[in-house]
Amino acid sequence: MRNEFLVFGSPLIEQEEVDEVVDSLKSGWIGTGPKVHQFEEIFRDYKGVKYAMALNSCTACLHLSMLSINLQPGDEVIVPTMTFAATANVVIHAGGKPVFVDSLRDSMNIDPADIERKITPKTKAIIPVHFAGRACDMDTILDIAKKHDLKIIEDCAHAIETEYHGEKAGTFGDIGCFSFYVTKNIVTGEGGMAITNNQEYADKIKVMGLHGMSKDAWKRFSDEGYKHYQVVYPGFKYNMMDIQAALGIHQLPRVDSYWLRRQEIWDTYNEAFKDLPVFTPAPVAPDTKHAYHLYTLLLNIDRLSITRDQFLDEMTKRKIGVGVHYIALHLHPYYQQTLGHKRGDFPNAEWISDRTVSLPLSAKLTNADVDDVIEAVQSILT
Repeated sequence: MRNEFLVFGSPLIEQEEVDEVVDSLKSGWIGTGPKVHQFEEIFRDYKGVKYAMALNSCTACLHLSMLSINLQPGDEVIVPTMTFAATANVVIHAGGKPVFVDSLRDSMNIDPADIERKITPKTKAIIPVHFAGRACDMDTILDIAKKHDLKIIEDCAHAIETEYHGEKAGTFGDIGCFSFYVTKNIVTGEGGMAITNNQEYADKIKVMGLHGMSKDAWKRFSDEGYKHYQVVYPGFKYNMMDIQAALGIHQLPRVDSYWLRRQEIWDTYNEAFKDLPVFTPAPVAPDTKHAYHLYTLLLNIDRLSITRDQFLDEMTKRKIGVGVHYIALHLHPYYQQTLGHKRGDFPNAEWISDRTVSLPLSAKLTNADVDDVIEAVQSILT
C-alpha cells in the first residue's frame, strides 16, 4: 500500500516554469501580454501552421471555431458520442445541434461509416476527436467532408503530439483545437490553442477571444505608447494570461522527452496486463504517432466478478487515482432529454463506456509509481 495518494494526471512542473511564473509576477505582465504571444509563436512553429491563437481553454477554442465558420441556428454538427461534454456543448452554445455518431471499439475514435449515415442537408461541420491521442481516420473523414462540402474542426485536446501519415493533428481540417489543462501532455493549468492556415478564421478567433476588441488590443498598455481599441464584435473573455503562458513556453520544448517517457510507461503497462481479463489499447496504427495521452484499460466484465465501478473503488482504496474517459454523451440526462437519445442508440460507445478505466500516465511518474499501479491492478483482477 502506498503512503501517499497517486494523483491521476499530475503534471511534471520543472524549475524553469516556476522561475518564469515568478518573472511574470515581478514584471507586472500578469494578464495577456508578451509571453502569450511567445507561446503562440512557438506552438505555431511546432505545428507548422500560419496562425496560432492562445485562449483560456480548448472549449473556448472549439466555441470560437463554431462561430468562425458561421454556424447558424438549426445547423447540425457531427460529434462523436464518446467524448467530453465540451465537444457537444460548444455546438449548442453557438446555436447549432450536435448530431452524435458511434465509435469504433478498437480505436475508440469516431466511426466514419456512421458519419456518412448521419449527414443531412443541415449538416455544416464534423468535429473528429483524436481520442486518447490516437489519430482518427482522417483520409476517410476528409473525403466525406469534401463530398458533402463540410467544415472540419479537429478536437485535439488529447493530441498535441499526434501525427497521421506524416502530418500533425490539427492541420487536416479548417481549425485545430488543443488543450493545456492540468492533466494534458503539455500544461498551462488552464488553457488552449486554436490553429489554422485561414487568416479569416484566425482574425475572428483572435478578436472574439478578447471581448471583440481589435486585434492585439493588449498592446495598448505597452511601452510603444497607448493605443485605442475598437470593439468590432460582441466577444468573450477567453484570453490566456502570461502566467499560464509562462508554463507553456518551457513545457513545449520538452514535448518529445515527455512523450518518450509516457511511451515507456504505456509499453510497461501493456506487458504487465496482457494476461489479465482486460482489453489493452489497440496497437498504434502504421504511419501514425500516438500522443499517449490516456492509457485506457477495458475490463472484460464478462470474465470478472466485479463491476467497472467496483474496480475504480478498489483502486482508490489502494491510493491510486483513476479516471473514466468517458461515459458516452448520449447516456447523460441532458442529451437524452434534449436530443431524445437512449441506451441502445450507439452500441460501440456504450460497450466502451461500461468497461473503460484510465490509469495514471504522466511523465512525472517514477518507476516505483508505475510498479504501484501495476501491482494494484493485478491484485484486483487476479
